[in-house]
Amino acid sequence: MKRTQVQVPDPLYDRAKRVAQDRDWSVSEVFRRALEQYIAECPLVDQPQEWSLPEPRSMGVEKLSHEHWRELTTADEDRTHGTRD
Repeated sequence: MKRTQVQVPDPLYDRAKRVAQDRDWSVSEVFRRALEQYIAECPLVDQPQEWSLPEPRSMGVEKLSHEHWRELTTADEDRTHGTRD
């Protein structure tokens, strides 16, 4: 077993001490059990996963067709670069 030091705010330590007294445990046991519970709820990821785009999701009814969006984008690019039809 490893030994470590942890700094905690006084109010948190006081609450941990009360829990320890209520259960007839040491304060170390309270912290050990709290850490075990936290780690069980937030498991570590063994390997970082390669990032990928999230899956597309529905954003409601389509108001403009893909073709119309393409036309608007092209018109905007033409206006930005100074080339008009």
